[in-house]
Amino acid sequence: MIVADDLGYADLSCCGQTDFVTPHLDALAAQGTRLTQAYANAPLCTNTRVALMMGRYQYRYALGLTEPLRHQQRHDPAMGLPRDEPNLASLLMQAGYHTALVGKWHLGALPLHGPLKSGYQEFMGVMGGFSGYFTHLGDGATHDLYEGEEPLYTDGYVTDLLSERAVRVIHAASTQSKPLFLSLHYTAPHWPWSAPSNEAQARQQERVATGLADGGSPRIYAEMVQAMDHGIGRVLNALSEQGMADNTLVIFTSDNGGERYSKNWPFVGRKMDLLEGGLRIPLLLRWPGHVASGKVSEQVCISMDLTATCLAAAGLHGALERLDGCDLLPLLAGEQAQERTLFWRMRNRDQAAVRHGAWKYLRVSGQEYLFDLRHDWRERANFASTHPDRLIEMRRRWLDWNATMLPVPNTPEGPRLFHLSDMLW
Repeated sequence: MIVADDLGYADLSCCGQTDFVTPHLDALAAQGTRLTQAYANAPLCTNTRVALMMGRYQYRYALGLTEPLRHQQRHDPAMGLPRDEPNLASLLMQAGYHTALVGKWHLGALPLHGPLKSGYQEFMGVMGGFSGYFTHLGDGATHDLYEGEEPLYTDGYVTDLLSERAVRVIHAASTQSKPLFLSLHYTAPHWPWSAPSNEAQARQQERVATGLADGGSPRIYAEMVQAMDHGIGRVLNALSEQGMADNTLVIFTSDNGGERYSKNWPFVGRKMDLLEGGLRIPLLLRWPGHVASGKVSEQVCISMDLTATCLAAAGLHGALERLDGCDLLPLLAGEQAQERTLFWRMRNRDQAAVRHGAWKYLRVSGQEYLFDLRHDWRERANFASTHPDRLIEMRRRWLDWNATMLPVPNTPEGPRLFHLSDMLW
């Protein structure tokens, strides 16, 4: 399972990017199925990662209510992924898999939380929400690159370090009798905006605890995405070299919609928004003999479906009963597409959303909208006044669902970055 960080819907050339190319991910799409109506569980990282691990709506857990988790400020250090409930990694570990996380965790801080306490047997990567690509400084300008639970002090561009470790994990797994579950969770292309060509400037900026989301450029962003694509190519080559490609389910996706330099076209909005641009994500799956090759699917799906899909691929069908996500494999093997009803909420600007069939209900700062995504995927034509019965029905669906989730906390989340999409409202 390969997860990019803040990658926009159209940031791959196979998905619409025209400013640069991503040949390795394009090849993955050609060898498998690309889903055009894939949604993130949330428009920001911690929350989607909770859903990916638990296979359930993140709003069922205290950690899933943070927007997002900050290790060094505002949040209780005890906040983290629940350890008294099975998750994707722990279930696969119990089933005999070697479980490894290479990359971003962001689901609770040491010493109480961490990948090795939540089902992963091997970890190398970033504990918090980001790390400087060259300095390896994370939240609060503290060192954030780990081997297991110990700080890892080494030189190198983080994206490349993660790719190199993932290749080594695959090579090691090829000599073992155990099957492998590898989570390769890149920090790219999340800020700070650092690329190999601007190392000196990037090192200077990464040492400053504030303003990390400033700077950058489309060129730097393109380099960041292409460095990740190149690393993924190395990982896929390692699978082929070790004779593992035909018996491996490979998933590539993003944790939420894109940020400042992302291409979210044709959608409006971005990270932090419940508009399509904040929620629509690229999703590619390849598994020869199980997932159709060269196919583009319009099946509506969401991040937590990937949890159920991985468990089903491992034969753990009984574990799916308590999940909110559904197994995508039958649909990807040729079954007829299913209608889905998906829900979201954000404390920020009191956002709420439902997608039911082609209709989408959206509430932002008390204003209600009703969109028909079949014809208006840019969410410009508001049918709230012309379809009042539909609006009431969609609102009721959201209220009924929301009543089954943990309540939204009253505590403030603190300041956030200004988003251009604020101007839409």
